[in-house]
Amino acid sequence: MPRYYTRVCNFYYGTHSKSLVKKKKSLSLNGRKEISFDHIEIISRKFKKKISINEINNLSYLKRKKIKKDLKTIIAPKKFKNLKFNSIPKIMGILNVTPDSFSDGGRFNKDHLAKKQMKHLFKCGADIVDIGGESTRPGSKPINSKKEWKRIKNILKNVDKKKFISLDTRKSSIMAKGINLGVKLINDVSGLSYDDNTIDVLKKLQIPFVLQHSLGTPDVMQNNPKYNNVLLDIYDFFEEKIRYLRKIGIRHNNIILDPGIGFGKNLKHNMKIIRDISIYHSLGFPILLGISRKKFIKELSGINDSYLRLGGTISSSIFLMMQGVQILRVHDVNEINQSVKVFKELIK
Repeated sequence: MPRYYTRVCNFYYGTHSKSLVKKKKSLSLNGRKEISFDHIEIISRKFKKKISINEINNLSYLKRKKIKKDLKTIIAPKKFKNLKFNSIPKIMGILNVTPDSFSDGGRFNKDHLAKKQMKHLFKCGADIVDIGGESTRPGSKPINSKKEWKRIKNILKNVDKKKFISLDTRKSSIMAKGINLGVKLINDVSGLSYDDNTIDVLKKLQIPFVLQHSLGTPDVMQNNPKYNNVLLDIYDFFEEKIRYLRKIGIRHNNIILDPGIGFGKNLKHNMKIIRDISIYHSLGFPILLGISRKKFIKELSGINDSYLRLGGTISSSIFLMMQGVQILRVHDVNEINQSVKVFKELIK
């Protein structure tokens, strides 16, 4: 029998969603009635079929069993250490303390500038601030641990321990030092594959982490990336990686999935992931996506491209929110929060 995947779709948001859930015409996502769905797409590597949730019982026994198992996972509430998904999306503000990040390199690579920006991000409503001391933009080269730690240590030492700080690093030694200073989440763009000691650190300290998909390392990842089926290949990567992590003793559920927009993907790949992002809900973990100011916005907007790409970031963010993505990783926290608040008010 072919392998089937379940993608929930046809979402509703706000008061209308709550009404539909109450009437049992839609199913709530992660136990949150303000976002729900009433259709699913059954996908294999050879075909896909969209049906309403009322048609599930008409499927063959094996398909029906698979779909119902996935739906049980999809509608279950998300529990996460130190982070409540009582409303979505959560906003992760980006703080690159580097001279060479793709958008804001050099803007915050002085301690006083970084501290000021971190305060600004939290003031604007960031739920998480993700601090990084090494650029992983396309074409970038790795730096040594000593240099990376020097860039971020003073900022981490002065962080309010009540704040939710994420550390964007691929190196286990940096992770361990950061966790010791109160970091609550590790964001490793390599999918835990860059440093052989990373998994041991995460296992020992039981710290939540982001599991990101990346095809190759930053210096070569954009050199003609290829997939059999980008959506399903990434799904299989997540599933296999989680199975392995369970096998070696990481049992906690404090894991976030990030398909890695722009990390070994071309425009076609990125668009497919964004459009069909809701397929990853059936894996049972919160989804994070970083779309802020990325190249796909330039490629789609042509002559209307701009330096901050704020319009493209906002439109992508609203779309992803409507697909149930739990965390948006962005530079412009104030503007994204503004757009989310206005949108939610309009659809009441």
